[in-house]
Amino acid sequence: MSDPLLITPTVTRLIELALEEDLGRGDATTQAIIAPQTAAVAHLVARQRLIVAGLDLAAAVFRRLEPSLATDVPVSDGAEVQAGTCIATYRGRATALLAGERTALNFMQRLSGVATMTRAFVAAAQGSGMRITDTRKTTPGFRLLDKYAVRMGGGSNHRFDLGSGVLIKDNHVAVAGSVTEAVRRVKGRVPHSLKIEVEVDTLAQLDEALAVGVDIVLLDNFSNPDLEKAWAAVRNAKPRPLIEVSGGVTLARIPELARLGVDLVSVGALTHSAPAVDLSLEMEIA
Repeated sequence: MSDPLLITPTVTRLIELALEEDLGRGDATTQAIIAPQTAAVAHLVARQRLIVAGLDLAAAVFRRLEPSLATDVPVSDGAEVQAGTCIATYRGRATALLAGERTALNFMQRLSGVATMTRAFVAAAQGSGMRITDTRKTTPGFRLLDKYAVRMGGGSNHRFDLGSGVLIKDNHVAVAGSVTEAVRRVKGRVPHSLKIEVEVDTLAQLDEALAVGVDIVLLDNFSNPDLEKAWAAVRNAKPRPLIEVSGGVTLARIPELARLGVDLVSVGALTHSAPAVDLSLEMEIA
């Protein structure tokens, strides 16, 4: 996928923090065994079928310890690979490669895990036009990386932060007093360029949101029968808002949601519950 991971100052700080966490007191084992200038080759190998994500990040980890690092990367982020595939080769000092091994693997295993889970959800919706999106349920500090991994899996990003869109949730409604009042306040105070989305918990709230006019309605924890009723109400609205579904969405439910005409499904599990994939770094003396 043509969507490079930019090693921003935020990402660089994460790399530095992770290396400090692992190397703050040095690498006692490597320093005792390996001569400082010993050259080595390390192969990053997939031990299961997975979607690759984070190759630039892994290289940046090793390059932080070995500025003259040489790389050979035969695949790209977003690629599906099978168990046994070598997805990158690194050449440099053995001490640097060993020092960065766990940090690079930790990043790659998490990001590739997110991408792999996302791809499964996207595949289940294939052919429907329904988009799979993430949420802000990301590991603190990792949002840019988590959302990048979702894109590598074929998913779409929801709001990056609280300033990048308007999403009126249940607590906003509770404080404002009603959906109507919350939307009224928003329309009077936010830039016209921001879309307005409202989370609704009931069909009555949906009717209220449609009456006041919003760009997107988020149907939270709706059953399939209620989703059908909601679609019947929404499709007659002019202009018709997009329908987003969230809350308790499982992989098994995706085809049915696609059949019901849902536009977007936001899945927190993509970033808060994706299992890490199995990768290894296999090293040899150059």
